[in-house]
Parts: sequence; C-alpha cells; structure tokens
Amino acid sequence: MRRIGIVGGLSPESTLEYYAEIIRQSREKLPKYVYPEVLIFSVNFDRFLHSEWDGRENVLKEAISSLISAGAEIIAMASNTPHYLLDRLKEQFDVQFVSIVDAVAERALEMGCKTLLLVGTKTTMLEEFYRKNLESSGFKVKIPNEVDEIHSIIFDDLVFRDFRRKGRLIEIINSYDADAVILGCTELPLAIKEGDVKMDIIDSVREHVRKILDASLR
Repeated sequence: MRRIGIVGGLSPESTLEYYAEIIRQSREKLPKYVYPEVLIFSVNFDRFLHSEWDGRENVLKEAISSLISAGAEIIAMASNTPHYLLDRLKEQFDVQFVSIVDAVAERALEMGCKTLLLVGTKTTMLEEFYRKNLESSGFKVKIPNEVDEIHSIIFDDLVFRDFRRKGRLIEIINSYDADAVILGCTELPLAIKEGDVKMDIIDSVREHVRKILDASLR
C-alpha cells in the first residue's frame, strides 16, 4: 500500500471523521489488523480562513511539502473548498492528488443521477470549479438560493459540531427537487445522514475516502 498524506484541519471536526472513515472502510476491504499508513498535517484553520487565496495556497503548499517529506505517496485535502486550488497545486508537486470532486462525480454516475443539488460553502456553491466538473460529466447542477445561510450554518455551527440548525438545513434541502444532494462540505455529513432528507445523499467524505483507499491499494 502507498502511504497516504492528508491535509487536514479544514476544519478539525471533519478531519477526525476522515480518519474514522479510513478505519471503517479499511476494515471492510482489508484483512484483519491491516490498515494503510496515514500521515495527517492539520493546518491552522484560522490562518487558512482569514487569508486571501494566495495565502491559502501557501498554507496548503507548506502542508503538502511536509507530507511529501515525511514519505506521503498520495495527497488528499480533507475539505471541498480548497479544491478550488487543486489544479494550481498539481502543477507544483510531482505527486498524485486524489480529488474529492472526482470522487463525488464517480459516485453520482454509479447512482445513475441526472440532477444534483450542490450544498457546501459559498466558494463551493458559487465558484465554477465544482459545478463545471460535474456538468462536464453530464449532470445538471442546482445551487440553493440560501447560499449565505448555508455558509453561516457551516462556519458558525458545524465546524464546532453544533447541530442546532440541522432542521433548517434539512428544510432547505427538501425545498428542492433533485436525484441526490451532494454534501459538498466535509462538515455536512456530521449533521445530515441518509434518511434525513427526501432525496439520496452523496457524502463527500465517504466517497473521497473510498477513492483515497483505492489509490493507496494500487
């Protein structure tokens, strides 16, 4: 197995879930007691959050460089939003990156979806990097009108594992029609589970981990 390098801390709560999901899926796929080697670089979330995109790129580059120096053979960013910079990062490092956006698109194809509701941070919902990738795979992508409210729920509540507005999230999602909702922020699966909403869900953490493990086993 190839050594996995995770850029975490974006936020810490979802990074905890990544490691737990790696263990869960490893137990399903691998012999007893066998687990991949995993390195996690947990960045200072405040530094990332309060930087412009050039500064955020530097935060990610420092983390990736440290992971590669420690022997990581594949790199995954444990967050949807930083994938805004994925193409730029790929140009600067000779290492395999595992994309969360690709993982989500592959799962949607497996499910036979045609229309997807994309829910995530403001960057994920409004910038083209996520939507264009999905549209190039043939999907119709809907973006909720409640972008600012969803963004607030993520950054004011979910990054602290506060689920007081879970009901409002469910209400927003259920007000739209789609084959599936993409939980396109890695904190969203902490709150929203299968059966909570009227449509199927695509858990970006679970699908990303599945793709990370597949890459590690190649």
